[in-house]
Amino acid sequence: MAENVIELTDATFAAEVEQATSVCLVDFWAEWCAPCRMVSPTVAAIGAEYAGKAKVCKLDTDAHRDAAARFGISAIPTLIIFKDGEPVKRFVGVTSKDDLKSALDEALGK
Repeated sequence: MAENVIELTDATFAAEVEQATSVCLVDFWAEWCAPCRMVSPTVAAIGAEYAGKAKVCKLDTDAHRDAAARFGISAIPTLIIFKDGEPVKRFVGVTSKDDLKSALDEALGK
């Protein structure tokens, strides 16, 4: 796992994301998912680039189904941007770094 990306579990999701008073990007993924593996380097790069500005997290939907179910994750990868604990933008499928950065910047008020 990239050092600027937090690995979430069902137990840590609420504290790290839903109770956060900041912007969080959550990558809902699974080990077997080829498109998820394509997005992973992008998520890691964004984690490094937005360190100290936004939280970047990953949740393995196979291992931690409860949090994924609460947000209606039916296809992966799904990336959701949360602001102050609320989802504000959702991407399903392989998403470009530019699209994610643009949405993060918007959520951050840039």
